Amino acid sequence: MSGRWWALVAVSLATFMTYLDNNVVNVALPTIQRDLALTISGLEWIVSAYILVFAGLLLAGGRLADVFGPRTAFFGGLAVFTLASVAAGLAGSQETLIAARAGQGLGAALLTPSTLALLPRIFPDARERATAVGIWSAVGALALAIGPLTGGFLSENADWGWIFLINLPIGVIAAVIGLRSIRVERAAAGRSSLDLPGLATSAVALFALTYALIEGESRGWTSAPILGAFAAFAVAAVAFLVVESRTAQPMIDLTLFRERVFSGGLLSMGLWSFGVFGIYFFTALYLQSALGFSPTEAGAGFVPMALLMAVIASVSPRIAERFGSAGTVAAGLGLMAVAIGGLSSAGEGSHYLDLLPWFLLYGAGAGLLVPLTNVVLNAMPPARAGVASGVLNVSREVFGLLGITILGAILSARQSAVGGAPLHAFLEAYRFTLVIAAAIVLVGVPVSVYSLRRTRAASASAEPSEPAVAEPVA
Repeated sequence: MSGRWWALVAVSLATFMTYLDNNVVNVALPTIQRDLALTISGLEWIVSAYILVFAGLLLAGGRLADVFGPRTAFFGGLAVFTLASVAAGLAGSQETLIAARAGQGLGAALLTPSTLALLPRIFPDARERATAVGIWSAVGALALAIGPLTGGFLSENADWGWIFLINLPIGVIAAVIGLRSIRVERAAAGRSSLDLPGLATSAVALFALTYALIEGESRGWTSAPILGAFAAFAVAAVAFLVVESRTAQPMIDLTLFRERVFSGGLLSMGLWSFGVFGIYFFTALYLQSALGFSPTEAGAGFVPMALLMAVIASVSPRIAERFGSAGTVAAGLGLMAVAIGGLSSAGEGSHYLDLLPWFLLYGAGAGLLVPLTNVVLNAMPPARAGVASGVLNVSREVFGLLGITILGAILSARQSAVGGAPLHAFLEAYRFTLVIAAAIVLVGVPVSVYSLRRTRAASASAEPSEPAVAEPVA
């Protein structure tokens, strides 16, 4: 196997680690709460600290990858994430664990944009790049499958600390392989400025928005802290737009959002994330409350769906090459919408096998969204691949949080309105919420058809034309 494919192994392992960590924690929370005698607030912040720092610094991490090189950002993020994982696994108090989770978020904010920014540089050939992105996406989907199962199994059969400590060998292996195989090139134009005002205003805006979405349900959407957070987001977002429009070397060229391919691709990816986060979160509740699944069984229930997602993700670039990105992405979102609507038929007498066909259909649809990654990256100049990756991941994270918060608010309101036995009220609200979710995801079909029309698959896209020089080994 050639060096660039070994480099893909390193990049994929790092991606697997961060995606796994995103999903492994939730089912282990009750065990962590008992062992550390956590308050409810402390329990919430174990999850929130990671998401808040990760989402808040994604754009900054992408820009750092562009300025200092994706290879440098990759190894820096990998080191921070791995060490923070060890600290989380060995934590003996609420404060230590929350701080370690924030450290993981910082590492992931550096690591995630750099992994995606590395792929166009490792694979300059467009056809190979499409294959590599498909494999990279399949590995992420595999982590979605293994995460809840791993978290449930370790929390029930071993010390909960191992859900974090398993990142140590993965991180070390990724670092060893990466140091030997990742040899990338960067634009010859040299290092550009960091755009510190842009970094600061984008971080404040994303921190404030993420905080409001995470805490809105528990604190109340009209409470002073949440309204203040939304106000801070609005002010910082406007300041960011002003700064970027007046800076000689902006972090993001705002004119790109006028391009239908770029803005439509981000919206389509956001709607995908809206559906994925919502289906995992609320269906996990259904499996445990209605079907009586244990945490391990609930995690295992998603494995067939995520495995099929991984398989389809690995071949979807070839499908897009044959039928076009617009049709492939639209079909994926359409299948997801149908599957979510099908799941709404679940009732009190339903069994797991009644849900499995819809799970599989959903996984197939989600796997078809992989060409969107290439579409968004190809809309940016090669020297801005890090920021493009950051923007893509911000869209994914924010829409995912919107999926949980908006659907959660709908579910809670419907549950209160239905009344009756708790299980009956939950099921009625769950089914109603899934119908709403299906309608929202379905919006992505015309969006993708319009915005991606006449867009060829990544394998047929133009090659970067900038001259490049070897980046020094860090």
